[in-house]
Amino acid sequence: MKKVLGALLLGATIVSAFIAYSMYTNHSAKQTAAIEQKQAAKKAEKKTEKKTEKKKKPVLKVEDLTYQLKDSRTGQVMKEFKPVHYKDKDIYDQEIKQLASELAKGIDTPMQNIKMDANGSLTGGSKQIILKEAELVKNLQNLNTKQLDVKVPIYETAPNVTAASAQGIADVSLASYSTRFRPSDTSRNRNVQLSAEAINNVVLGPGDSFSYNQTVGERTAERGYQPAPEIINKQLVMGIGGGICQTSSTLFNAIDGAGLQVTARSHHSKHVGYVPAGRDATVSWGGPDFKFTNNKDYPVIIKAYANVNTGVLTVDVRTSQRSI
Repeated sequence: MKKVLGALLLGATIVSAFIAYSMYTNHSAKQTAAIEQKQAAKKAEKKTEKKTEKKKKPVLKVEDLTYQLKDSRTGQVMKEFKPVHYKDKDIYDQEIKQLASELAKGIDTPMQNIKMDANGSLTGGSKQIILKEAELVKNLQNLNTKQLDVKVPIYETAPNVTAASAQGIADVSLASYSTRFRPSDTSRNRNVQLSAEAINNVVLGPGDSFSYNQTVGERTAERGYQPAPEIINKQLVMGIGGGICQTSSTLFNAIDGAGLQVTARSHHSKHVGYVPAGRDATVSWGGPDFKFTNNKDYPVIIKAYANVNTGVLTVDVRTSQRSI
């Protein structure tokens, strides 16, 4: 009997242990499954967050960026520019045209022409510096989000004359023109004389440009210019430097006769007596200028002389014998 009871007790213990083990195993499996489920949910949640972040990432726009305008010659930053009106074409075009104009004012430098001294040596001269406004405007119209550097197109042109090319340059006259003035009008004659001296012996190589205002300079009392009659709005009024337009008009007729290319010329508001109608070239400091370019494939020299005793102003455009 004792043996039977012992066997039953042992069997009951084994069964209880098995049941307990089974319950533990099932519970552990459920826990493991729950943990794995939570981990999977977290991974899915992170993926969703990343996708959301990617969707929310802002798109770069030209108008939100800052661009560096760099000198095409040196790469130096000239200005930082934010194109806030990039999407509004009319406003933006007006803005960048104004910007290009303002930058050009600080850059553009006219060519200083070379002159020939009394010994036949070339002196002076400096290069022309030009900011191409239209080219800069085009660059600013084509901005993108990948390239934040904008080239500011600046070009330099040195006078195209050498000692060798200027050899014998005064040998032959291409064209000459003379005008007359009253020898008794001493103040006006002094102005004519000073302006003639300023353009005398200017040498222009092929492609070189000439500006009367730049070459003669500002007409001031400190530089010796005298009060004399000048035409303003069809009226004769007194002004410092009156008479210099006779020099510019005489120069025009000479270079026109030589076949050089006129690039800027204005007429007086009333007829002048020293040249035929329509053959004048009025100038004023800060106003109308007389400009031309040597369109020949050889250099030329301008000779100008005002004889205050005879009242004759002559401008002669000359070159070397071998050039023609």
